[in-house]
Amino acid sequence: MMYITPFYAAFLGLGFVTLSILTLRLRRKFKIPLGDGGNKQLLRAIRVHSNFAEYVPFSVILIFMTELQNAPSFLVHLLGSCLLIGRLSHAWGVSQNIENYNFRIFGMAMTFTTLVTSSIYLIFSYLK
Repeated sequence: MMYITPFYAAFLGLGFVTLSILTLRLRRKFKIPLGDGGNKQLLRAIRVHSNFAEYVPFSVILIFMTELQNAPSFLVHLLGSCLLIGRLSHAWGVSQNIENYNFRIFGMAMTFTTLVTSSIYLIFSYLK
């Protein structure tokens, strides 16, 4: 059996590395090895990267557990797509010096939709 979740996890993994590299480049550019040094651009990059690291692992675990409970493949794709699109939108929005909050709000809404939907599916699967 071929699982769906690893497909989305792979793209999210590449996203994490991309955000890491962007943050490292700013650290090198501004010569700030630790913390943000009061630099707002670096602070934004750090928060984008950290927020990604805070939400993606748990979300991917929930999606995979949903898949393991024999959820319909369209639901697994929907959850994976929501998370991927949400994290890209959030990263774009927060990384901008003049932030358009719509990207940030949309990104968090998609991420929360993934978390809540997969959690509810798992609860109902358990109670069956």
